[in-house]
Amino acid sequence: MNGASSMMHTLVNNDVTVCFCNPGTSEISFVGGLDATDKMRGVLCLFEGVATGAADGYGRMKDWPAATLLHLGPGLGNGVANLHNARRAQTPVVNIVGDHATWHLKHDAPLTSDIEAIAGAVSGWYHYSGSARDLPGDTARAVQASLQPPGQVATLVLPSDAAWDPGRPPAGPATLAVPGAAPGAGGAPPAGRLEPAPQRSVPPERVTEIAKILAKGEEVVLLVGGRGFRAEGLRHAAAVGARTGVRVLGDRVNSRMERGAGRYDLVRIPYPVPQAIALLKGTRHMVLAGATIPVGFFGYPDQPSLTAPPDCEYHVLAESDEDVIGALSMLAEEISATPDPDRAGRYDPPALPTGEISIEKVWAAVANLMPEDTIVSDEAVTSGRSSQGQTAGARPHDWLNITGGSIGQGLPAALGAAIACPDRQVFAMESDGSAMYTLQGLWSMAREECQVLTIMFNNGAYRILQGELERLAPDATGHTSKAMLDLTQPDIDWVSLSQGMGVEASRANSCEELVDQMRSALTGRGPRFIEVMV
Repeated sequence: MNGASSMMHTLVNNDVTVCFCNPGTSEISFVGGLDATDKMRGVLCLFEGVATGAADGYGRMKDWPAATLLHLGPGLGNGVANLHNARRAQTPVVNIVGDHATWHLKHDAPLTSDIEAIAGAVSGWYHYSGSARDLPGDTARAVQASLQPPGQVATLVLPSDAAWDPGRPPAGPATLAVPGAAPGAGGAPPAGRLEPAPQRSVPPERVTEIAKILAKGEEVVLLVGGRGFRAEGLRHAAAVGARTGVRVLGDRVNSRMERGAGRYDLVRIPYPVPQAIALLKGTRHMVLAGATIPVGFFGYPDQPSLTAPPDCEYHVLAESDEDVIGALSMLAEEISATPDPDRAGRYDPPALPTGEISIEKVWAAVANLMPEDTIVSDEAVTSGRSSQGQTAGARPHDWLNITGGSIGQGLPAALGAAIACPDRQVFAMESDGSAMYTLQGLWSMAREECQVLTIMFNNGAYRILQGELERLAPDATGHTSKAMLDLTQPDIDWVSLSQGMGVEASRANSCEELVDQMRSALTGRGPRFIEVMV
């Protein structure tokens, strides 16, 4: 058994059973290793950014890593944008990057690059596996590392000769290392069942101190993030808010929110800095439950970076690598706060829209028609700003945000989520500018027969940047500056592009057409694409 086959079996032994691949010559032995076991699903992606974004979407829904397979430093570079999003989402990913044979590196062949430098920007763990004998143990450690709370990108470099040389037998399920421990060098890790590393419990005395802050009678915001956005965390947070009167808000970006009927919804801090400042006005104390101190996406010459008042004091209830849900539960118990089922969201979607299409009407149709347990991959950008209010009364669903702000995530994340949860409907809510970064994801959806309905908001522009141009460069009124943010001349024909990728596609010119096309997509099998002109 060569190193690649042993690596493949080790991944499978540790329950990593999906690999999103964009291989090259250096990874061919790994590709051959896919046939070493029938338990590994290889998913071909036509661009590395699709592979890394799909691994992100998969990991968010599974709370368990998929693997990627990328071609040397340039291939890793192509995938960095969505690995950046995965890092911000704290998603477990086993990121495998091929490299030249160890003895070939010294000759500085054209594709030789500093892989470690590229990987360092997005990886919480990095290791170069020097030989086939080391590969099984190193592979198991990469899975271990990806699962260290709260989750991270673990990059393992695979030299060609480590893949094709004879190797050791596969490593069995690994025992998770103590957080912070350095990776070992080679050999098989100790045997045992691989389980997610336990999150650190929050000290009871910290919870007591937070309870005292809530009781002061001053303006307090409880800001929830991370796993606090799971249904149980929201239930406890809502109980705390109801008991004390403090405002309970949500972090702007989160890897996965559980929303809809029967769940407690939160107002999230808005993207525009003036709106965020207005929402947080008067806040004297901010308690962070898995969240970070709210900061504007960008710095502006006339606005502060931090959106809470300058005299706001920050208090940590739970860090992101701690048990956020447990901490919220402890806080609720400390103050005798009991969840009130009557405060949970009710199934109350908007009526089906009619007439001329608008952004708000599209979201009304989505909220009305989405099946229970739908997964929404949201990259609608400016077209998505009204989505939270419109969908609060929909059936229970999961919502995936763009955590790192790097566009091109929506279609790949939807692909990964559909492979992670094949029995659930996935909606990819897309914008035309963002989707052009990774439209190859449509091809993989068609090939894998994924149950993804993509709804494309086509406004023919980088609309969000048009607003930024008006804000930051109000004197830029000429043709050239405006042309840099315009996606017409020629118009992008998304229906033709989708059909060319093997995805059935249509354009809705009225709300009635949109509803009919959505119903057809939701009763059929495989991916569908609907373009709406807004």
